[in-house]
Amino acid sequence: METTLDRTNHLDLATAKTPATRRSWAGVALSGLGVAFLALDGAIKLVPIQPVVEAFQHLGIPLQLAGSIGLLQLACLALYVLPRTAPLGALLLTGFLGGAIATHLRVADPLFSHTLFPIYVAILLWGGLALRDPRPLALLRGAAAR
Repeated sequence: METTLDRTNHLDLATAKTPATRRSWAGVALSGLGVAFLALDGAIKLVPIQPVVEAFQHLGIPLQLAGSIGLLQLACLALYVLPRTAPLGALLLTGFLGGAIATHLRVADPLFSHTLFPIYVAILLWGGLALRDPRPLALLRGAAAR
């Protein structure tokens, strides 16, 4: 008696998730870079170390706002990290980073290293979100079709 194995199901299951899994992991990696930077940046504002004090002085922001700004940043980041609220977190962080751009423009900081750096972080956040969650891209496609 000869036993035959149906290998098609096994192969289909093994290959069906590979592209989506790779894309999802790439999204997690991109998001992770942005999250790591923003988490560190928000945390050091809660305990103002010397570089934070100097940066706030340079930017003309009162140091007593450092804790509030750090908490706001970490709250937006928490929304971004939770899958259910990630699009809202990305939107709020985009606004937060836009304020950082305006602040650096106001004091005439160097363009590529300081002023545009928040855009680099936003690209990591939105790129990572687009790769790990199809909802934001579907929303943009729907808006573009109108």
